[in-house]
This record gives sequence, structure tokens and C-alpha cells, in this order.
Amino acid sequence: MHKIFVKPLLGLFLFVIANPLSAQTGRFQQAVDYKMEVAMDVNTNQYQGKQKLAYTNNSPDTLTRVFYHLYYNAFQPGSMMDVRSRTIADPDRRVGDRISKLKPDEIGYLHAKSLTMNGKPVEFREVETILEVNLPEPILPNTTVTFDMEFEGQVPLQIRRSGRDSDEGVRYSMSQWYPKMANYDEQGWHANPYIGREFYGIWGDFDVKITIDKTYVLGGTGYLQNPNEIGHGYEDEGVTVPAPNGNTLTWHFVAPKVHDFMWGADPKYKHDKVEMENGITVHHFYIPGPKTTENWEKLKEFTPKAINFLSEKFGQYPYKQFSVVQGGDGGMEYAMSTLVTGERSLPSLVGVMVHELAHSWFHGVLASNESLYPWMDEGFTSYATNLAMANIFQASANPQRGSYAGYYRLALSGLEEPMSTHSDHYHTNQAYGAAAYSKGAVFLAQLGYVLGEEVRDRAMLRYWDTWKFKHPNVNDLIRVMEKESGIELDWYKEYFVYTTKKIDYAVKEVKANGSNTEITLERIGLMPMPIDLVITYKDGSQESIYLPLVIMRGEKAQESFTPTRIHTETWPWTNLTKSLILSKPFSSIKSVEIDPSKRLADVQQENNKKEF
Repeated sequence: MHKIFVKPLLGLFLFVIANPLSAQTGRFQQAVDYKMEVAMDVNTNQYQGKQKLAYTNNSPDTLTRVFYHLYYNAFQPGSMMDVRSRTIADPDRRVGDRISKLKPDEIGYLHAKSLTMNGKPVEFREVETILEVNLPEPILPNTTVTFDMEFEGQVPLQIRRSGRDSDEGVRYSMSQWYPKMANYDEQGWHANPYIGREFYGIWGDFDVKITIDKTYVLGGTGYLQNPNEIGHGYEDEGVTVPAPNGNTLTWHFVAPKVHDFMWGADPKYKHDKVEMENGITVHHFYIPGPKTTENWEKLKEFTPKAINFLSEKFGQYPYKQFSVVQGGDGGMEYAMSTLVTGERSLPSLVGVMVHELAHSWFHGVLASNESLYPWMDEGFTSYATNLAMANIFQASANPQRGSYAGYYRLALSGLEEPMSTHSDHYHTNQAYGAAAYSKGAVFLAQLGYVLGEEVRDRAMLRYWDTWKFKHPNVNDLIRVMEKESGIELDWYKEYFVYTTKKIDYAVKEVKANGSNTEITLERIGLMPMPIDLVITYKDGSQESIYLPLVIMRGEKAQESFTPTRIHTETWPWTNLTKSLILSKPFSSIKSVEIDPSKRLADVQQENNKKEF
């Protein structure tokens, strides 16, 4: 009997060592190591590729199938993206019915020509943007297998994020261009078809060689390994770059610990390089002209400033490079890089750069499943963008006011859906955009009201330190906030994420009660919240009363910028009204107001204040 028990325990012990994240949290991270060679024909816009993928199954599960994303197949008439874009009530203007009108040489495609696992042929089936693969033998837990694939693709006319020959004349925006292994986590496979929304990937190492016409300049993800063969502003100072042998050059990039790989290419790109004091290199690639040159020259000042601010506020940027590349059809985040349209005013160019850079924290390194939790990426990125822009341009107004306004419009529109809705399944683009970007930003901003600004900010750094490179979900975020604050927050998550219940509090009545003043507050909305009540007296002085919810099981500390707190009393969420006795005469009071800081996302603020 003793021997029977020792072996499983030993196996468990070894499993704990091999999978510390899994042992501690029930979670795991799959791992990938891509080696790719691709040759682009700039005349046909078609490319041939080879991919060697070492895939490590760190899960406790035995895998009998795997799935690859073939994103470019979305850019074909009749695809799910095409149909969705033509039938949704408020189509994205960049897409609309454009896919349905693509000609054969304008569509995108990405096809696997052959595939083996550990040298054995596998059965695979292409189902639009997903390659379904039946394995010749299962992938056991804690083992690594090697997939070898030959693939071919055609770059679509620029429509959504990816493509060629954009409106600004950029030849290639090569995002979502390669067969990408879908992620498998504690919820199983995430082989979602490409409808147009968000992405979810596996961290790993990329070694990519791109052969293309020698006149083209490339920029994007990864560190260039052969700069002195390439030139184009990459080469070391004083180095003479030899003329290429033939009509092509092969660019060799390496990108460690990323979950995607993007590159932009154009023969007209100007490449600028800025070396930051902390060792980070910032690259800018743009097509010079009257609509770009002046503002892109100025952008070289702002990108390093934004990196420094965001690193201080949310955690140190972990890579030694960031590239801002003109291309795409707006702004889109990628590993170590971004694609942005470049013919913008300076504030717009800085704004889109800052937003896509901020994604490096929430999309690139924390990397919550964007499809399931788009607000944890887009919303938190919007929140960070607002802070960074206010810091860079020394703005004094509340930096989150735009996000609050966007949420209020959504909440009062009748179109709101819970933030727990899968990003592809929102009924309208408007509901998705306002929920993911605006309400997601408000989620964080309002936590500053619930917990206190300093506590929330410390918790965000703790969140980064705890969950970087681990794909956190909303529960992970909430637990970090609870640990840092000592306040229970399950109610906040459940109301604000999983429902569309709204916050609406009112100062119902203020009246004399003998020599004192009686104040009655009312909860009209369905979502309960703690209340900061500020009393302003006729002599100009102010005091505050704090009413935390009973279910918080704690309270925030007095914030330095708020009036002196004279009283704290819990408010059960079941009680729709709350009466307080203030030991000051009614005649001394000028006003009573709920949350003058405007951090409480109260959808009807007209009833938040009474003046006398």
C-alpha cells in the first residue's frame, strides 16, 4: 500500500515543479516557438512560406486535435466577416459591403499546402478562417511536438487591419498573415472564426525570415538580426552596407516572448530611430509627404515620453524596442509595434500612437482573452491613454470625462449589453464600442472612487507584477484589488460587468430637525454603490460623510483631495433610502452633493445636488 501511494505523490510533486502556475492556480500557459521563412512576390501580392512550430502542451489534458487561425480567408465574398459586415445594423464603415465586391486578385487567402507532426502527415480541413487538424497521435501533458507546414497566401486589398495598397499608399500591412496556432487554456480551445473583432494568442519565440524586393523597407515586430546586410537606417553607425546580390533582400527578425508577429513594408518608408536612455529603441516608419513629415518628425518626441509614463504607471515595458508603422486602416496593436494611419493632425497622431502603445500592457503582456473580455484590453487601454495624453499635454481637466460621457450615452441609449458579452456577439457595433472602450475605462476609473485613487493605482502595479504573461481574467483582477484594498468587490464585478443595471442616486430631502439637519438620500438605480456626500457651508467650508456598502466589508481611507470626513456609516444595499442627522443647523448649509468628484458613474446627475 505504501508504494502505491508514493508514486502518485512523486508524480504530483514533479508536476508542481514543471507547472508552477497550474499547481498554484489551476491555470497553465501553452508555449510556441515559431521559425518561419516567407517569400513575397510584390507583383502578384502572393507569398510562399514554411513554418516549423514547436508546440508545448503545458496543460494537464491530452490533446487529440489542434486548430490554426487562417485570418486572411475572411477577406473573400461570402465569408462570415463579409456577411456579418453586410447584415449588422451599424456596419463598420471600413468594411461595409467592400469584401463582397473583391475581385479574385483582390481577395485574401491563406492555405496550408502540407502539414506534419513529428514528421508524420496529419489530416487537416480548412473551414474558412480555421484549420482543423486531427493528430496522428495525441499530444500528452508536458510534452513538446513539432509541426512542419508549407503555406501560401495572397494579401487582400486593404480593408480591415491587414492588406495592401491602403488609401494612404502603403503597400503592405502584414498583420494576421501567417497560420497561427489557436490558444488552449483552462476553458478549452479558442478557435473562434475571424468576424472582425479581437485576438487571443500564445506567448512564444518567433524567428522570421522575409524575402522581398530589395527596394522595400520593413518595420514591425522583432529585433532585426542582419542590419548591416539590410541598411535602410538599421545598420550600425559608420557601416557601409553592401549592394544586394540579385533583386531581393532577406530580412531576419527575432521576437522573444510575444504572441503575434506583424510587419509593414513599403519602398517609400522613411525610417527614424530614437534611442532612449533606458536602452529602449523607438522606430518610426512613414511615407514622407506634406500630410506626414512634419508631424511624424514631432512624434519622435512623444513616443518615448509615453513609454516612460506608461511604464511608471502600469509596469515597466518589457521589450527593448517599439515600432510605430504607417499602415492599416486606423490604429491596431501588435507585439512590440503598431500600425497606424499616418496622415493625421499632430494631436490625432499622438493620440493613436499612445492608445496603440498602451495596448502593449493590456493586450501584449497581460493579454486577457480579448474575445471574451474586450473591455479588459480596450477599456483599460483607453483609461491608460487618457492619463498619458493628459500627462503629455499637461491637461488639467478630468482625463476620463470622455469615457464617462461615452458610457452615459450607451447606458441611456437602450442598446447596452453586458460587458460579459463575447466581442463578436454584440448586437451592434455601437454597443460593443461603448462597452469595450468607454465602460471598460469607467470600470477602472470608478474603482478609484470605490477604493481610493492611491490604492487603485498600487493595485494596478500589483496586477501587472502578478499576472504579466499569464492571461488574467476579471476574477484575477478583482482578487488583486481586494488584496490591496481589504475591500470585498464581488458585487462590483457582478453588477458592472454581468448586468446593465445602472447607478442613480439622489439627494431626496434636506430639512431642519430641531437644531440639526436631516438629510435623506435615495437609491433610484438598480446598482448599489458607496456614497461620498459633501456638505458645503455658507462660510465656504466643506465636510464629507462616507457611506460604504455593508457588502464591501471594509472602507476606503480618507483621500487627501476630499473634504474632512466627519462621519462614516454603512448603507445596506437592500435599503432604498438612507437618512442622516447632521449636527449643524439647516440655516448654515449652502449645498449637499453626492460625489462632486464625478467619479461615480451616476447616469442622472441632476438629482445629485441640492442647493439652498
